[in-house]
Amino acid sequence: MLGNHALLAPSSSAMWLECTPSAMKNAAVADTSSSYAQQGTDAHTLCEYKVKKALGHRVRDPTEDLTYFDEEMAECSDTYCEFVMEQVETAKQNCSDPLVLVEQRLDFTRWVAESFGTADCIIVADGTLTVIDFKYGLGILVEAENNSQMRMYALGALNLFESLYDIQTVRMIIFQPRRDNISIAEITKEELLEWAEKILVPAAVLAANGEGEYKAGKHCQFCKVKATCRKRAEYNLQMAQYDFAVPDTLSDDEISMILNRADTFIGWVNDVKTYALEQAISGKEFPGYKIVEGRSNRRYTNDDVVAAVVTDAGYDPFEKKLMGVTAMTKLLGKKKFDTLLSSLIEKPQGKPTLVPDSDKRKAWNPTAEDFKE
Repeated sequence: MLGNHALLAPSSSAMWLECTPSAMKNAAVADTSSSYAQQGTDAHTLCEYKVKKALGHRVRDPTEDLTYFDEEMAECSDTYCEFVMEQVETAKQNCSDPLVLVEQRLDFTRWVAESFGTADCIIVADGTLTVIDFKYGLGILVEAENNSQMRMYALGALNLFESLYDIQTVRMIIFQPRRDNISIAEITKEELLEWAEKILVPAAVLAANGEGEYKAGKHCQFCKVKATCRKRAEYNLQMAQYDFAVPDTLSDDEISMILNRADTFIGWVNDVKTYALEQAISGKEFPGYKIVEGRSNRRYTNDDVVAAVVTDAGYDPFEKKLMGVTAMTKLLGKKKFDTLLSSLIEKPQGKPTLVPDSDKRKAWNPTAEDFKE
């Protein structure tokens, strides 16, 4: 354990379960904060307040203390609270007095040494344990199925309450409002415990000792040492065996392999470039490269003064433009936006995009589109 963070935390389990030595490597690198992380923290704080208030707790409104509070955050936390209370009502159908816990600290040391975490919401009723996780992030769509973080939360909750409740089924729910994503996965108590013993425990033992094999994959995006990891470099440089001179010299299988790794490869290259720039700015020299001043655009030193000068000269310095859909939604709030403008909104057909078979969107049918035309 390091500070307030567990070495083998649920939030990083997708990484250390796949690449066990990465846990120790990441623990040696200091955490860095970001505006996105603080925004997520603020959203969680607001969600906690609203759910506890809806449950009848006496709680203080934290809104004035939030750095990134806006109309979108207010709307998202409202919908989350409504969803949680719906789940509570569902639980009451089978249990007159279900236990509802908000921001519940959980201990996983029964399976993972010195590991702990905090679940956003847990609903315990006879027969069913429900774990809900609020995700405010917009970049990555999070699924509940086979989600190791959610499974660890479920194990922690099971450890607390299985002796008090006859739990047979575990429901894990990801609530990600900014992606319109509610993902639900169910697993039996026996299946969850089997996963813990066969998958979680062995990997945790290796990770805690810095042992095991390095493994590259999608989980690398969360790693602090991803820019300098040799295994990740080897994984991506396998693509260098292809000349890329004439596309039709590649077989269909080879093209599929390249497509499968393209985003990962591009991400790796960008991570290396970012790391190299940061190091060079700090004084490190890379053979054949130097730091120069990048291009920049002209800008006003004082917008208000510029506006006043141009207005005095008899000109209108401002241009008027209708807000985009996202900005207008933030201005009005989602409910008022839907009431006023839903009949004036259309969603044009998107351009064809090549994605893996695992993508949940329906396959594009060019014949059907021709028929529409």
